[in-house]
Amino acid sequence: MPEGDTVFRLAHRLHQALAGSPLTRCDLRVPRLATVDLTGRAVLAVVPRGKHLLTRFEGGLTLHSPLRMDGAWKLYAPTERWRGGPAHQIRAVLGTAEHTAVGYRLPVLELLRTTDEFRVVGHLGPDLLGPDWDPAEALRRLLAAPDRPLGEALLDQRNLAGIGNVYKSELCFLLGASPWLPFGHLTAPERAPALAKKLLEANKHRPARVTTPSARGDRRLWVYGRAGRPCLRCGTPIRTADQGPTADERVTYWCPTCQPSSPTTPSPPTR
Repeated sequence: MPEGDTVFRLAHRLHQALAGSPLTRCDLRVPRLATVDLTGRAVLAVVPRGKHLLTRFEGGLTLHSPLRMDGAWKLYAPTERWRGGPAHQIRAVLGTAEHTAVGYRLPVLELLRTTDEFRVVGHLGPDLLGPDWDPAEALRRLLAAPDRPLGEALLDQRNLAGIGNVYKSELCFLLGASPWLPFGHLTAPERAPALAKKLLEANKHRPARVTTPSARGDRRLWVYGRAGRPCLRCGTPIRTADQGPTADERVTYWCPTCQPSSPTTPSPPTR
């Protein structure tokens, strides 16, 4: 699933390619928008908001396209062959004289007034990579449910926007806390939003995420994707378990030695 840094980079690329130019082609391949034609309207901006993508057009319209698990936007030159997937997976085509943006497998595509963007992103917490970032407000939201497990609290976009499963696992490791520890039991809970901001800022221009001091091979991340392999800090095999309401999409990675459970922390499910 794309996380805040991925969406930030994508929005930057799309903005650089499309902003300031009128559309010469518009094809929105979802039933509700099948008759919509934005041809001739200039793209004003492509803006990230957490994991959401907002493409703004002149005339006060915004195309909202969150990527979720499998969605993707690909950029092509006018005569370049599209390679993002089979044609039946294409949900949107936005073309200018110089570039064509093709949206594949987009789970949601909706057109709304720019003044109504709050309807689709107003529920989000402070954006870790946005101009509205407010660590005090993010901490306030996290502490509003002190008994909620740390991993679930970090994933909830209503608390702070931009963290996905990779950063959830990496943050819990760097905090030295079990992902099942109640958030309110953290020794220094203010470190969580501060560290999240630091990690996403450090990676927002990197195509490959790095959370460790090394940027080599399989040592770029502390725990994510390292199931069964030795912890880079202590050598203990990394474990995995399901966490959250949609566990199949939220596998947690952690080191049981570097992130010990306390007597009051629920045991993670076995896997």
